Amino acid sequence: MDDRQLQDILGNQEVPPADENARKRAINLALAEFDTARQGKQNSRQGFPLLSRLTGRSNRKTGRRPMHRRFVFGGMATATAIIVGIGTYGILDGDRPAPQEPVVAQNAVNAPTETRSRSEAERQVYDSFAASEPRGLTADSTASAAAPAPTTPPAAVTDKRRLKNVVQELSSQAQPAPEAPPRQYRAIGRDQFADVEQNTVTRVAEAPVSTFSIDVDTASYSFVRRMLNSGTLPQPDAVRVEELINYFDYDYAQAATTEQPFQPTITVLPSPWNSGNKLVHIGIKGYDLEPAENPRSNLVFLLDVSGSMNAPDKLPLVVNSMRLLLDTLAPDDTIAIVVYAGAAGTVLEPTKVADKSKILAALERLQAGGSTAGAEGIRQAYALAEGNFDDDAVNRIILATDGDFNVGITNPEELKGFVERQRNAGVFLSILGFGQGNLNDSLMQTLAQNGNGIAAHIDTLNEARKVLVEEASSTLFPIAKDVKIQVEFNPQTVAEYRLIGYETRALDREDFGNDKVDAGDIGAGHTVTAIYEITPVGVTGAIADTRYPQTDTAPAAITSEFANEYAFLKFRYKHPNADTSQLISTPIATDQELVDDIDAPQLREARWATAVAAFGQILKGGKYTGDFSYDDVIELARTAKGDDEFGYRAEFINLVRLAASASSLPRE
Repeated sequence: MDDRQLQDILGNQEVPPADENARKRAINLALAEFDTARQGKQNSRQGFPLLSRLTGRSNRKTGRRPMHRRFVFGGMATATAIIVGIGTYGILDGDRPAPQEPVVAQNAVNAPTETRSRSEAERQVYDSFAASEPRGLTADSTASAAAPAPTTPPAAVTDKRRLKNVVQELSSQAQPAPEAPPRQYRAIGRDQFADVEQNTVTRVAEAPVSTFSIDVDTASYSFVRRMLNSGTLPQPDAVRVEELINYFDYDYAQAATTEQPFQPTITVLPSPWNSGNKLVHIGIKGYDLEPAENPRSNLVFLLDVSGSMNAPDKLPLVVNSMRLLLDTLAPDDTIAIVVYAGAAGTVLEPTKVADKSKILAALERLQAGGSTAGAEGIRQAYALAEGNFDDDAVNRIILATDGDFNVGITNPEELKGFVERQRNAGVFLSILGFGQGNLNDSLMQTLAQNGNGIAAHIDTLNEARKVLVEEASSTLFPIAKDVKIQVEFNPQTVAEYRLIGYETRALDREDFGNDKVDAGDIGAGHTVTAIYEITPVGVTGAIADTRYPQTDTAPAAITSEFANEYAFLKFRYKHPNADTSQLISTPIATDQELVDDIDAPQLREARWATAVAAFGQILKGGKYTGDFSYDDVIELARTAKGDDEFGYRAEFINLVRLAASASSLPRE
């Protein structure tokens, strides 16, 4: 049958009267298809079948000339069929069932988003006109197709441009807006650090004895590194020089047994920033346990899941850090998990590490949100640890937080008192800080120092691996607690001294022999370094002589007995399960100065510690380092880098370079 025959047949058919509402529906459907076809032509440069039939034109080049006439007649026939369809639609409209969902191809889920949303828009246009009572749609309409119907139908919409606006509006409504991801917490410049004055130069004639607690924390170094890597200088209070020095491992002599778990390594060398002064290095290395000697671990993970932890470098990093720690534990070790936000709760009862999948599943379910009831979390963690206390294991709580306690007890002194009482029961507390911009370092230091544990700042997964994997023994297993150092300087040979760092660890002179006074702990294999800068007698010091000599503090006449001593060094420590301290003492001799063999391991390690100490002091303002510069630090560090298995010392040198060009304020 050709087009002419089809036209004759259609011409003999009786065409029923058209229904106005049906006509509008058909026109809008056709216009929607027209708009879709035009969009498809722009995207694919191909025609649309319905548009080709309506216009009698084809976009296909192949066969264009032979088929030209048939397209003309075909277009006329198709238009006539649409008119017949309109009339028929109008007759059947009253009995027509509810419109069905259009048939969708099986691969429609992979169709472009624009195509799916357009089809949805066409369906809404269809439904809006096909209901039993016509609904009004105008160019200004913002209601969806499900809006209440007006009592009288509006005038027919005939403007193609207005209809296009309606279809586009419905198209945007048909495509639901994607659910916004949880807003990540971000704060700038709200980090809290204790405001502590640097140790000053002291005259030996006035105060010959210096006493402090050892410190094995490294949180300050990680935070300083993070700030410098972001192009910003850290605030001076964030720089604790002893923590920068003790971030690195040192090749000190190691004790042979746990009976005396460490022995001092003493090195004296010239000060590179004050001519005539000397630097006295005091280093100790804890006895390193063999894997078979490690006691069992009974751990409680106390994890902050408050809203301030909603950032990639906070809760997600916490979870990954705990996963790394799990890999270092034995199957018989136990893990429990307590979380806190607006409230606190136990999400995992004590579970053997052998059931690792259960522990990991509990970690993976954690989400951040709410306020920070840190004190309540600490209470529950201690209650859980005490309820499952193991006399033969190391019982420790590991608190992972940004320190932003804002619900319940927030006073550091109250929390300090609570932690002090709990540590006497044999449960230790270590703190892992995460994030920046809102870090409450001051509170974290208070809790760690009084909980017989370490404080570390985890800024990357590499740092988590260093603290929890490479240094797992020193992090988890103490070999000595309440370790104190006291140095009595010889007024016959030393005029002035200054302890570099350890400002937050200062003790009164009488605290040294008082076993009730808490001090720092040393873990298995841990190294600790302290540095004094001294001014020998006869060298011009920082403090001018007084006008009126004080006979009661004047140095005694030099005797042959002490003429070769700078000072007398004493340690006090307790074994992990003991309540009575032990004493180690040794003189610091003037002939311990090493200046010749620059490659000697002991001198090399002392020079490296000196470079780090200089860097920390410069970051704090350089009050005592004179003209010593970043370039001088780099040169000194380069000659003392030694064996750098993990690249930490090379990283330090790069940090010094970054500090030279860093800005003073963070960039928002």
